[in-house]
Amino acid sequence: MSTALGAPPRARNTLALVGLFVAVFLAMLDSQVVATALPRLVGELGGATSFAWVTTAYLLAGSVSAPAYGKLGDLFGRKRVVLVAIALFVLGSLACALAPTMPLLIAARVLQGVGSGGLFVAVAAIIGELFPGREGARYFAWFSICFAGSSLAGPVVGGVLTDFAGWRSIFGLNVPIGLVALVIVARFLRLERRRTTAPFDFAGLVVLSGAIVGLTLATPLSASIGAVLLVAFLFIERRAAEPIIPLRLFRARMFSLSVLASAAAGFVFLGSVNYLALFLQTAGGAGPSEAGLLLLPMTLAVAASSMVAGKIIARTGAYRWAPILSMTLGLAAALAMSTMDESTPLPLVVTYLVVFGAAAGLNMQVLSMAAQQNVARTDLGAVSATVGFLRSLGTTAGLTVFGAVFTGSFGTDSPAGYASALNGVFWVMVPALVTGLAAALFLPRVSLRRNH
Repeated sequence: MSTALGAPPRARNTLALVGLFVAVFLAMLDSQVVATALPRLVGELGGATSFAWVTTAYLLAGSVSAPAYGKLGDLFGRKRVVLVAIALFVLGSLACALAPTMPLLIAARVLQGVGSGGLFVAVAAIIGELFPGREGARYFAWFSICFAGSSLAGPVVGGVLTDFAGWRSIFGLNVPIGLVALVIVARFLRLERRRTTAPFDFAGLVVLSGAIVGLTLATPLSASIGAVLLVAFLFIERRAAEPIIPLRLFRARMFSLSVLASAAAGFVFLGSVNYLALFLQTAGGAGPSEAGLLLLPMTLAVAASSMVAGKIIARTGAYRWAPILSMTLGLAAALAMSTMDESTPLPLVVTYLVVFGAAAGLNMQVLSMAAQQNVARTDLGAVSATVGFLRSLGTTAGLTVFGAVFTGSFGTDSPAGYASALNGVFWVMVPALVTGLAAALFLPRVSLRRNH
Protein backbone atom coordinates (compact mmCIF):
# COMPACT_ATOMS: atom_id res chain seq x y z
CA MET A 1 0.00 0.00 0.00
CA SER A 2 2.86 2.34 -0.79
CA THR A 3 1.10 4.32 -3.49
CA ALA A 4 -2.42 5.53 -4.04
CA LEU A 5 -2.77 3.60 -7.29
CA GLY A 6 -1.42 0.37 -5.80
CA ALA A 7 -3.67 0.34 -2.75
CA PRO A 8 -6.87 -1.75 -2.78
CA PRO A 9 -10.05 0.31 -3.30
CA ARG A 10 -11.31 -0.24 0.27
CA ALA A 11 -7.96 0.83 1.74
CA ARG A 12 -7.86 3.90 -0.52
CA ASN A 13 -11.38 4.87 0.51
CA THR A 14 -10.56 4.46 4.19
CA LEU A 15 -7.42 6.60 3.91
CA ALA A 16 -9.30 9.26 1.94
CA LEU A 17 -12.03 9.37 4.59
CA VAL A 18 -9.41 9.75 7.34
CA GLY A 19 -8.20 12.88 5.58
CA LEU A 20 -11.75 14.14 5.11
CA PHE A 21 -12.72 13.49 8.73
CA VAL A 22 -9.60 15.30 9.96
CA ALA A 23 -10.60 18.32 7.87
CA VAL A 24 -14.21 18.14 9.13
CA PHE A 25 -12.99 17.88 12.74
CA LEU A 26 -10.85 21.01 12.30
CA ALA A 27 -13.69 22.92 10.65
CA MET A 28 -16.19 21.99 13.35
CA LEU A 29 -13.61 22.66 16.07
CA ASP A 30 -13.20 26.20 14.80
CA SER A 31 -16.87 26.92 15.46
CA GLN A 32 -16.23 26.13 19.15
CA VAL A 33 -12.57 26.84 19.85
CA VAL A 34 -12.72 30.64 19.57
CA ALA A 35 -15.01 31.15 22.57
CA THR A 36 -12.31 30.76 25.21
CA ALA A 37 -9.83 32.88 23.22
CA LEU A 38 -12.12 35.90 22.70
CA PRO A 39 -11.00 37.90 25.78
CA ARG A 40 -7.32 37.72 24.75
CA LEU A 41 -8.21 38.31 21.13
CA VAL A 42 -10.21 41.46 21.91
CA GLY A 43 -7.48 42.65 24.28
CA GLU A 44 -4.92 42.60 21.44
CA LEU A 45 -7.00 43.65 18.43
CA GLY A 46 -9.70 45.75 20.07
CA GLY A 47 -13.15 45.72 18.48
CA ALA A 48 -15.11 44.97 21.65
CA THR A 49 -18.33 46.01 19.91
CA SER A 50 -17.85 43.66 16.95
CA PHE A 51 -16.19 40.60 18.48
CA ALA A 52 -19.41 38.53 18.18
CA TRP A 53 -18.87 38.55 14.41
CA VAL A 54 -15.72 36.45 14.89
CA THR A 55 -18.08 33.52 15.46
CA THR A 56 -21.13 34.71 13.50
CA ALA A 57 -19.19 35.42 10.30
CA TYR A 58 -17.75 31.90 10.28
CA LEU A 59 -21.10 30.16 10.83
CA LEU A 60 -22.96 32.40 8.41
CA ALA A 61 -20.39 31.95 5.62
CA GLY A 62 -20.60 28.18 6.06
CA SER A 63 -24.40 28.19 5.85
CA VAL A 64 -24.45 30.41 2.75
CA SER A 65 -21.79 28.46 0.84
CA ALA A 66 -23.05 24.93 1.57
CA PRO A 67 -25.83 24.76 -1.09
CA ALA A 68 -23.43 25.96 -3.80
CA TYR A 69 -20.88 23.27 -2.93
CA GLY A 70 -23.55 20.59 -3.04
CA LYS A 71 -24.64 21.50 -6.56
CA LEU A 72 -21.11 22.12 -7.85
CA GLY A 73 -20.13 18.65 -6.67
CA ASP A 74 -23.08 17.13 -8.51
CA LEU A 75 -22.20 18.98 -11.71
CA PHE A 76 -18.40 18.87 -11.81
CA GLY A 77 -17.34 16.10 -9.44
CA ARG A 78 -16.99 16.05 -5.68
CA LYS A 79 -13.24 15.52 -5.41
CA ARG A 80 -12.24 18.85 -6.88
CA VAL A 81 -14.96 20.60 -4.85
CA VAL A 82 -13.81 19.14 -1.54
CA LEU A 83 -10.17 19.95 -2.34
CA VAL A 84 -11.15 23.57 -2.98
CA ALA A 85 -13.06 23.60 0.32
CA ILE A 86 -10.07 22.28 2.30
CA ALA A 87 -7.74 24.75 0.56
CA LEU A 88 -10.01 27.71 1.35
CA PHE A 89 -10.28 26.59 4.98
CA VAL A 90 -6.48 26.38 5.29
CA LEU A 91 -5.98 29.77 3.62
CA GLY A 92 -8.63 31.30 5.86
CA SER A 93 -6.94 29.80 8.92
CA LEU A 94 -3.58 31.27 7.88
CA ALA A 95 -5.20 34.67 7.31
CA CYS A 96 -6.81 34.49 10.77
CA ALA A 97 -3.48 33.67 12.40
CA LEU A 98 -1.84 36.68 10.72
CA ALA A 99 -4.74 39.17 11.00
CA PRO A 100 -3.51 42.52 12.42
CA THR A 101 -6.95 44.06 13.05
CA MET A 102 -10.43 42.93 14.06
CA PRO A 103 -12.05 43.75 10.65
CA LEU A 104 -9.39 41.71 8.85
CA LEU A 105 -9.85 38.84 11.30
CA ILE A 106 -13.59 38.83 10.63
CA ALA A 107 -12.93 38.87 6.85
CA ALA A 108 -10.54 35.93 7.27
CA ARG A 109 -13.19 34.08 9.27
CA VAL A 110 -15.57 34.53 6.32
CA LEU A 111 -13.02 32.88 4.02
CA GLN A 112 -12.49 30.10 6.57
CA GLY A 113 -16.27 29.63 6.87
CA VAL A 114 -16.71 29.37 3.10
CA GLY A 115 -14.30 26.44 3.20
CA SER A 116 -16.04 24.77 6.14
CA GLY A 117 -19.45 24.92 4.45
CA GLY A 118 -18.14 22.88 1.54
CA LEU A 119 -16.59 20.28 3.80
CA PHE A 120 -19.77 19.33 5.64
CA VAL A 121 -21.83 18.96 2.47
CA ALA A 122 -19.17 17.34 0.29
CA VAL A 123 -18.15 14.71 2.85
CA ALA A 124 -21.74 13.55 3.38
CA ALA A 125 -22.22 13.28 -0.39
CA ILE A 126 -18.86 11.50 -0.85
CA ILE A 127 -19.85 8.85 1.71
CA GLY A 128 -23.09 8.34 -0.19
CA GLU A 129 -21.21 8.00 -3.48
CA LEU A 130 -18.53 5.63 -2.19
CA PHE A 131 -20.64 3.31 -0.08
CA PRO A 132 -24.14 1.77 -0.26
CA GLY A 133 -26.59 2.44 2.55
CA ARG A 134 -25.57 -0.26 5.04
CA GLU A 135 -21.83 0.19 4.68
CA GLY A 136 -22.15 3.94 4.62
CA ALA A 137 -23.88 3.84 8.02
CA ARG A 138 -20.55 3.05 9.71
CA TYR A 139 -18.89 6.07 8.15
CA PHE A 140 -21.82 8.34 8.88
CA ALA A 141 -21.42 7.31 12.53
CA TRP A 142 -17.79 8.44 12.46
CA PHE A 143 -18.94 11.65 10.80
CA SER A 144 -21.24 12.24 13.78
CA ILE A 145 -18.41 11.52 16.22
CA CYS A 146 -16.35 14.24 14.53
CA PHE A 147 -19.12 16.69 15.42
CA ALA A 148 -19.49 15.44 18.97
CA GLY A 149 -15.73 15.23 19.55
CA SER A 150 -15.08 18.74 18.27
CA SER A 151 -17.85 20.13 20.48
CA LEU A 152 -16.26 18.35 23.43
CA ALA A 153 -12.70 19.38 22.66
CA GLY A 154 -13.30 22.91 21.38
CA PRO A 155 -13.38 24.96 24.60
CA VAL A 156 -10.57 22.90 26.17
CA VAL A 157 -8.27 23.13 23.12
CA GLY A 158 -8.98 26.84 22.77
CA GLY A 159 -8.16 27.52 26.41
CA VAL A 160 -4.94 25.47 26.46
CA LEU A 161 -3.56 26.88 23.20
CA THR A 162 -4.44 30.45 24.16
CA ASP A 163 -2.73 30.12 27.54
CA PHE A 164 0.44 28.45 26.29
CA ALA A 165 0.91 29.70 22.72
CA GLY A 166 -1.37 32.71 22.26
CA TRP A 167 -4.73 33.03 20.51
CA ARG A 168 -3.19 33.02 17.02
CA SER A 169 -2.11 29.41 17.55
CA ILE A 170 -5.72 28.19 17.53
CA PHE A 171 -5.85 29.17 13.84
CA GLY A 172 -2.21 28.48 12.98
CA LEU A 173 -2.49 24.85 14.07
CA ASN A 174 -5.05 24.28 11.31
CA VAL A 175 -2.52 25.07 8.59
CA PRO A 176 -0.10 22.10 8.85
CA ILE A 177 -2.83 19.63 9.82
CA GLY A 178 -5.13 20.91 7.07
CA LEU A 179 -2.35 20.62 4.48
CA VAL A 180 -1.72 17.00 5.50
CA ALA A 181 -5.46 16.29 5.12
CA LEU A 182 -5.42 17.99 1.71
CA VAL A 183 -2.53 15.80 0.50
CA ILE A 184 -4.18 12.61 1.79
CA VAL A 185 -7.50 13.40 0.07
CA ALA A 186 -5.79 14.44 -3.19
CA ARG A 187 -3.73 11.23 -3.23
CA PHE A 188 -6.26 8.60 -2.20
CA LEU A 189 -9.78 9.81 -3.10
CA ARG A 190 -10.99 8.33 -6.38
CA LEU A 191 -14.33 9.57 -7.68
CA GLU A 192 -16.01 9.87 -11.04
CA ARG A 193 -15.18 13.04 -12.95
CA ARG A 194 -18.04 14.99 -14.43
CA ARG A 195 -18.54 17.76 -16.94
CA THR A 196 -21.77 19.48 -17.80
CA THR A 197 -22.88 22.22 -20.17
CA ALA A 198 -25.92 23.13 -18.06
CA PRO A 199 -25.86 26.71 -16.73
CA PHE A 200 -25.20 27.05 -13.00
CA ASP A 201 -28.15 28.40 -11.02
CA PHE A 202 -26.56 31.72 -9.96
CA ALA A 203 -29.91 33.42 -9.46
CA GLY A 204 -31.07 30.68 -7.10
CA LEU A 205 -27.78 30.80 -5.20
CA VAL A 206 -27.91 34.58 -4.69
CA VAL A 207 -31.53 34.58 -3.55
CA LEU A 208 -31.07 31.57 -1.27
CA SER A 209 -27.96 33.16 0.25
CA GLY A 210 -29.93 36.31 1.00
CA ALA A 211 -32.68 34.22 2.59
CA ILE A 212 -30.17 32.34 4.78
CA VAL A 213 -28.53 35.58 5.95
CA GLY A 214 -31.86 37.20 6.73
CA LEU A 215 -33.21 34.21 8.64
CA THR A 216 -29.93 33.68 10.52
CA LEU A 217 -29.66 37.30 11.71
CA ALA A 218 -33.21 36.83 13.04
CA THR A 219 -34.16 40.49 13.53
CA PRO A 220 -37.81 41.25 12.67
CA LEU A 221 -36.80 43.07 9.47
CA SER A 222 -34.13 40.59 8.34
CA ALA A 223 -36.36 37.59 9.06
CA SER A 224 -39.18 39.13 7.02
CA ILE A 225 -36.85 39.79 4.11
CA GLY A 226 -35.44 36.28 4.46
CA ALA A 227 -38.92 34.75 4.33
CA VAL A 228 -39.80 36.73 1.17
CA LEU A 229 -36.53 35.68 -0.49
CA LEU A 230 -37.19 32.06 0.45
CA VAL A 231 -40.53 32.18 -1.39
CA ALA A 232 -38.83 33.85 -4.37
CA PHE A 233 -36.21 31.09 -4.32
CA LEU A 234 -38.90 28.42 -4.70
CA PHE A 235 -40.22 30.14 -7.84
CA ILE A 236 -36.69 30.43 -9.28
CA GLU A 237 -35.98 26.75 -8.65
CA ARG A 238 -39.07 25.67 -10.56
CA ARG A 239 -37.64 27.26 -13.74
CA ALA A 240 -33.91 26.58 -13.33
CA ALA A 241 -32.28 24.02 -15.64
CA GLU A 242 -30.01 22.76 -12.83
CA PRO A 243 -31.56 24.09 -9.60
CA ILE A 244 -29.47 24.40 -6.44
CA ILE A 245 -32.18 22.43 -4.62
CA PRO A 246 -34.22 20.35 -7.11
CA LEU A 247 -37.82 20.58 -5.93
CA ARG A 248 -38.58 17.23 -7.60
CA LEU A 249 -36.67 15.56 -4.76
CA PHE A 250 -39.55 16.39 -2.42
CA ARG A 251 -41.83 14.07 -4.40
CA ALA A 252 -39.98 11.15 -2.79
CA ARG A 253 -41.56 10.26 0.54
CA MET A 254 -38.30 9.16 2.17
CA PHE A 255 -36.53 12.39 1.22
CA SER A 256 -39.30 14.80 2.23
CA LEU A 257 -39.93 13.09 5.58
CA SER A 258 -36.19 12.86 6.30
CA VAL A 259 -35.66 16.59 5.79
CA LEU A 260 -38.76 17.38 7.90
CA ALA A 261 -37.44 15.24 10.75
CA SER A 262 -33.99 16.79 10.28
CA ALA A 263 -35.44 20.30 10.61
CA ALA A 264 -37.23 19.27 13.81
CA ALA A 265 -33.99 17.79 15.15
CA GLY A 266 -32.11 21.00 14.37
CA PHE A 267 -34.79 23.03 16.15
CA VAL A 268 -34.60 20.96 19.33
CA PHE A 269 -31.17 19.39 19.71
CA LEU A 270 -28.95 22.13 18.28
CA GLY A 271 -31.05 25.17 19.14
CA SER A 272 -31.27 24.32 22.85
CA VAL A 273 -27.62 23.72 23.81
CA ASN A 274 -27.01 27.28 25.04
CA TYR A 275 -30.07 27.10 27.27
CA LEU A 276 -28.95 23.83 28.83
CA ALA A 277 -25.65 25.48 29.77
CA LEU A 278 -27.56 28.52 31.05
CA PHE A 279 -29.70 26.36 33.32
CA LEU A 280 -26.63 24.71 34.85
CA GLN A 281 -25.01 28.08 35.56
CA THR A 282 -28.09 29.84 36.93
CA ALA A 283 -30.61 27.49 38.48
CA GLY A 284 -27.93 24.80 38.99
CA GLY A 285 -25.41 27.19 40.50
CA ALA A 286 -22.44 25.82 38.51
CA GLY A 287 -19.57 27.97 37.26
CA PRO A 288 -18.57 28.04 33.57
CA SER A 289 -15.98 25.27 33.91
CA GLU A 290 -18.31 23.17 36.08
CA ALA A 291 -21.11 23.61 33.53
CA GLY A 292 -18.76 22.37 30.82
CA LEU A 293 -17.95 19.27 32.86
CA LEU A 294 -21.63 18.65 33.55
CA LEU A 295 -22.36 18.79 29.81
CA LEU A 296 -19.59 16.27 29.14
CA PRO A 297 -21.77 13.16 29.76
CA MET A 298 -24.35 14.50 27.31
CA THR A 299 -21.68 14.95 24.62
CA LEU A 300 -20.36 11.45 25.23
CA ALA A 301 -23.92 10.11 24.93
CA VAL A 302 -24.20 11.80 21.51
CA ALA A 303 -21.07 10.02 20.29
CA ALA A 304 -21.98 6.65 21.82
CA SER A 305 -25.55 6.52 20.49
CA SER A 306 -24.41 7.61 17.03
CA MET A 307 -21.78 4.87 16.91
CA VAL A 308 -24.20 2.19 18.14
CA ALA A 309 -26.84 3.28 15.62
CA GLY A 310 -24.30 3.12 12.78
CA LYS A 311 -23.24 -0.41 13.69
CA ILE A 312 -26.81 -1.72 14.01
CA ILE A 313 -27.91 -0.16 10.74
CA ALA A 314 -24.83 -1.51 8.95
CA ARG A 315 -25.60 -5.02 10.19
CA THR A 316 -29.38 -5.10 9.74
CA GLY A 317 -30.22 -2.47 7.12
CA ALA A 318 -33.08 -1.26 9.36
CA TYR A 319 -32.95 2.50 9.95
CA ARG A 320 -36.44 3.74 10.97
CA TRP A 321 -35.98 2.72 14.58
CA ALA A 322 -33.18 5.27 15.07
CA PRO A 323 -35.11 8.52 14.32
CA ILE A 324 -38.23 7.08 16.01
CA LEU A 325 -36.27 6.29 19.18
CA SER A 326 -34.46 9.63 18.91
CA MET A 327 -37.67 11.66 18.91
CA THR A 328 -39.23 9.48 21.63
CA LEU A 329 -36.24 9.84 23.96
CA GLY A 330 -36.03 13.54 23.14
CA LEU A 331 -39.69 13.95 24.04
CA ALA A 332 -39.20 12.15 27.36
CA ALA A 333 -36.11 14.25 28.13
CA ALA A 334 -37.84 17.53 27.25
CA LEU A 335 -40.81 16.70 29.48
CA ALA A 336 -38.44 15.73 32.29
CA MET A 337 -36.35 18.89 31.89
CA SER A 338 -39.48 21.04 31.99
CA THR A 339 -39.89 19.98 35.64
CA MET A 340 -36.36 21.05 36.67
CA ASP A 341 -35.83 23.91 39.08
CA GLU A 342 -33.13 25.15 41.46
CA SER A 343 -33.86 22.28 43.85
CA THR A 344 -33.43 19.46 41.30
CA PRO A 345 -30.39 17.34 42.30
CA LEU A 346 -27.51 17.69 39.84
CA PRO A 347 -27.19 13.90 39.31
CA LEU A 348 -30.81 13.86 38.13
CA VAL A 349 -30.19 16.85 35.85
CA VAL A 350 -27.18 15.07 34.33
CA THR A 351 -29.32 11.95 33.80
CA TYR A 352 -31.84 13.99 31.83
CA LEU A 353 -29.00 15.50 29.78
CA VAL A 354 -27.58 12.05 28.99
CA VAL A 355 -30.97 10.90 27.67
CA PHE A 356 -31.20 14.11 25.65
CA GLY A 357 -27.71 13.54 24.23
CA ALA A 358 -28.47 9.94 23.30
CA ALA A 359 -31.58 11.16 21.48
CA ALA A 360 -29.54 13.71 19.53
CA GLY A 361 -26.93 11.15 18.47
CA LEU A 362 -29.52 8.71 17.13
CA ASN A 363 -30.62 11.05 14.36
CA MET A 364 -27.47 13.07 13.73
CA GLN A 365 -26.47 11.49 10.41
CA VAL A 366 -29.09 8.75 10.04
CA LEU A 367 -31.52 11.19 8.46
CA SER A 368 -28.89 12.37 5.97
CA MET A 369 -28.24 8.77 5.04
CA ALA A 370 -31.95 7.99 4.67
CA ALA A 371 -32.48 11.02 2.45
CA GLN A 372 -29.76 9.75 0.09
CA GLN A 373 -31.50 6.43 -0.55
CA ASN A 374 -33.01 5.90 -3.99
CA VAL A 375 -31.66 9.15 -5.47
CA ALA A 376 -29.27 9.39 -8.40
CA ARG A 377 -25.58 9.91 -7.67
CA THR A 378 -25.80 13.19 -9.55
CA ASP A 379 -28.21 14.46 -6.87
CA LEU A 380 -26.25 13.42 -3.77
CA GLY A 381 -24.71 16.86 -3.26
CA ALA A 382 -28.07 18.60 -3.57
CA VAL A 383 -29.58 16.09 -1.14
CA SER A 384 -26.83 16.62 1.45
CA ALA A 385 -27.05 20.40 1.04
CA THR A 386 -30.85 20.37 1.43
CA VAL A 387 -30.77 18.24 4.59
CA GLY A 388 -28.08 20.47 6.07
CA PHE A 389 -29.87 23.65 5.03
CA LEU A 390 -33.19 22.64 6.57
CA ARG A 391 -31.48 21.40 9.75
CA SER A 392 -29.72 24.77 9.95
CA LEU A 393 -33.01 26.55 9.30
CA GLY A 394 -34.57 24.52 12.11
CA THR A 395 -31.71 25.50 14.42
CA THR A 396 -32.18 29.18 13.58
CA ALA A 397 -35.91 28.90 14.23
CA GLY A 398 -35.19 27.15 17.53
CA LEU A 399 -32.79 29.85 18.68
CA THR A 400 -35.31 32.55 17.76
CA VAL A 401 -38.30 30.87 19.39
CA PHE A 402 -36.40 29.80 22.51
CA GLY A 403 -35.02 33.31 22.89
CA ALA A 404 -38.47 34.86 22.60
CA VAL A 405 -39.98 32.39 25.11
CA PHE A 406 -37.13 32.86 27.57
CA THR A 407 -37.19 36.65 27.34
CA GLY A 408 -40.97 36.78 27.62
CA SER A 409 -41.00 34.53 30.69
CA PHE A 410 -38.04 36.03 32.51
CA GLY A 411 -38.98 38.30 35.39
CA THR A 412 -36.27 38.16 38.07
CA ASP A 413 -32.55 37.51 38.51
CA SER A 414 -33.16 34.81 41.11
CA PRO A 415 -32.39 31.14 40.34
CA ALA A 416 -36.11 30.41 40.58
CA GLY A 417 -36.81 33.06 37.92
CA TYR A 418 -34.26 31.52 35.56
CA ALA A 419 -35.65 28.03 36.14
CA SER A 420 -39.20 29.19 35.45
CA ALA A 421 -38.19 30.92 32.20
CA LEU A 422 -36.17 27.92 31.06
CA ASN A 423 -39.07 25.56 31.77
CA GLY A 424 -40.94 27.39 29.02
CA VAL A 425 -38.05 26.73 26.64
CA PHE A 426 -38.19 23.01 27.35
CA TRP A 427 -41.97 22.93 26.83
CA VAL A 428 -41.58 24.55 23.39
CA MET A 429 -39.47 21.55 22.34
CA VAL A 430 -42.48 19.24 22.71
CA PRO A 431 -44.47 20.16 19.55
CA ALA A 432 -41.30 20.11 17.44
CA LEU A 433 -40.42 16.64 18.75
CA VAL A 434 -43.96 15.41 18.13
CA THR A 435 -43.66 16.67 14.54
CA GLY A 436 -40.31 14.90 14.16
CA LEU A 437 -41.74 11.70 15.62
CA ALA A 438 -44.69 11.77 13.22
CA ALA A 439 -42.31 12.22 10.28
CA ALA A 440 -40.13 9.34 11.51
CA LEU A 441 -43.12 7.02 11.96
CA PHE A 442 -44.18 7.57 8.34
CA LEU A 443 -40.74 6.91 6.87
CA PRO A 444 -40.88 3.99 4.40
CA ARG A 445 -40.32 0.52 5.85
CA VAL A 446 -37.41 -0.44 3.65
CA SER A 447 -34.02 -2.02 4.25
CA LEU A 448 -31.04 0.07 3.28
CA ARG A 449 -29.13 -1.17 0.26
CA ARG A 450 -26.20 -3.55 0.48
CA ASN A 451 -24.99 -2.35 -2.93
CA HIS A 452 -25.26 0.86 -4.93
